[in-house]
Amino acid sequence: MDANVIDAAGLAVAAPHGLSMLSLFWNADWVVKSVILLLLAASIWCWAIIFEKSFSLRRLNGRADRFESAFWSGGAIDELYDRIGSSPQDPMSALFVAAMREWRRATVRAPQGDRFFREGVQNRIERVMQVTASRELDRIERYMTFLASTGSTAPFVGLFGTVWGIMNSFEAIGLTKNTSLAVVAPGIAEALFATALGLLAAIPAVLAYNKLSRDLDRYSGRLNGFAGEFLAILSRQIEERG
Repeated sequence: MDANVIDAAGLAVAAPHGLSMLSLFWNADWVVKSVILLLLAASIWCWAIIFEKSFSLRRLNGRADRFESAFWSGGAIDELYDRIGSSPQDPMSALFVAAMREWRRATVRAPQGDRFFREGVQNRIERVMQVTASRELDRIERYMTFLASTGSTAPFVGLFGTVWGIMNSFEAIGLTKNTSLAVVAPGIAEALFATALGLLAAIPAVLAYNKLSRDLDRYSGRLNGFAGEFLAILSRQIEERG
């Protein structure tokens, strides 16, 4: 058999091993390695955030269901406050506790028939609930910006690795004066590998960010709805006491 044919067959067998993902990483220069490691770390961290937020929102909605069942069961809200006031388990119960705490402080020293005092109490309760809801939502939404940032920047980081890999290919051509596939394939493979990792990090981050943002908006609307209903209840009680 012709020696050239044997050599070509040998290269065809060896190429898949030389162009495996692990081989591409170890044979890449430090810039491409840094890009690959950065994108892998970003992808892993994004998946950790996705799982944590998904389970957290499911848990929070379950706790909100249980709290609303207790709140609308017809029992006295003072008894509910005494039961959970020291350790609210979710943002909705924290909202309730903050409003009840301000309500009790105000009603202790409330003068009878003072319209301005009643209006001041309502305004303070409303502000307390707004501050509490904002603080709780900020805590729930923590790390969401990382998902958004990864989704928007990871493709460009991968593109940087792509450009660098192509530059390495052209440099290899210039040094060897050879344009054969064996010379340019490693650099091109590194470039495509970096591009693939950029997309691997970006696509799940974008999809998860959109899904989690909608879920967070629904939960925020649920909190605001409860806050409005509870404020109306307290306002009626303030008017009755006045």
